[in-house]
Amino acid sequence: MISKRAKKVKPSATLSIDTKAKEMKAAGIDVISFAVGEPDFDTPDNIKAAAIKAINEGFTKYTPVGGIPELKNAIAAKLQKDNGLDYKPNEILVSVGAKHSLYNAAQALYSEGDEVIIPAPYWVSYPDQTLLNDAAPVIVETREEDLFVVSPDQLSKAVTKKTKAIVLNYPSNPTGFTYDRKALEAIAEIAVKNNIYVISDEIYEMLLYDGLKHVSIASIDPEIKKRTIVINGFSKSYAMTGWRIGYAAGDAAVIKAMENIQSQSTSNPTSISQKAALEAVNGPQDFIPVMLTEFDKRRKYLVAELNAIDGVSCKMPQGAFYAFANIKAYLGKKSPNMEIADSSAMALYLLEEAAVALVPGSAFGAEGYIRMSYATSMEKITEGLKRLKSALQKLA
Repeated sequence: MISKRAKKVKPSATLSIDTKAKEMKAAGIDVISFAVGEPDFDTPDNIKAAAIKAINEGFTKYTPVGGIPELKNAIAAKLQKDNGLDYKPNEILVSVGAKHSLYNAAQALYSEGDEVIIPAPYWVSYPDQTLLNDAAPVIVETREEDLFVVSPDQLSKAVTKKTKAIVLNYPSNPTGFTYDRKALEAIAEIAVKNNIYVISDEIYEMLLYDGLKHVSIASIDPEIKKRTIVINGFSKSYAMTGWRIGYAAGDAAVIKAMENIQSQSTSNPTSISQKAALEAVNGPQDFIPVMLTEFDKRRKYLVAELNAIDGVSCKMPQGAFYAFANIKAYLGKKSPNMEIADSSAMALYLLEEAAVALVPGSAFGAEGYIRMSYATSMEKITEGLKRLKSALQKLA
């Protein structure tokens, strides 16, 4: 019999869409996918070379559960240099991707009866990870006109005696928007006042445009730092999605609890991937601005073309590699075969009619929107937009 816990959650919508798109491709259909948040760049050669060297040198055994000391030290140095954060190695845990880091934090912090505030639009796994750990997600809907940033007033109204944590993601998946220092200071004040943890997912920190600089909420002051678990990793900034290395930094007692949990699930992260991550953080960083420059070109083109389509609007994202487009004008319209009742129906229609894969806003707690990843070639973006526009024009 399937457990009650397992029945609480649903599969990742982003991966479900991608799976169907791949099935269509396998059947010979030319599908253009805007669905998955994965850079289309290859992992830099120096990082791959470090992994090959590790294999050739026989670095293929178990490592310490929480990561090899040299990688933890390198991450600590990175956090100090880039974020102004001082963490000791025992305050850092290396895990099997940032998603694993998030899950470890949920396991270590949440209990039955706890509430976890999650601003929407949210990354698809936050509510389900909360449910899997017997806590209740409290969804706070942000507004497009506020650039999908949760306000202090909204946050204060959502706080109760049961509130255990707030989950932040900035720059955001799916919206591409971020929080500036002033907004983070207001959130920090509320968290400290109410003794609430902040789970700060900063996986897209290096992917910001127009001269914007990332600020970690943990850097605001020592009091919020005590209550913050910083989550980050290597997947997005270094095109290392398949290598599965993420990390968490925070209070030593929480990190130790997370490590104990990890010891009973995955044990250590892959030894070879840890050596690759070490090279990523210590080696040349010139790959990142090259990738960011290309993403920036795609960002501007995609958003301009979306806004040129009747009934579609899209604000210019500040970071990550997603455009979050408003398609509310099309809800209630029909094709010969279906009614576009919601964003899920729109995603299905576009996949079947135009062979364009994207993710419905409902997967992120924001009905009436679609998320399009521009982590794909300009050629595919151009063709995909043509198909999308043609398919929308067929709706009446």
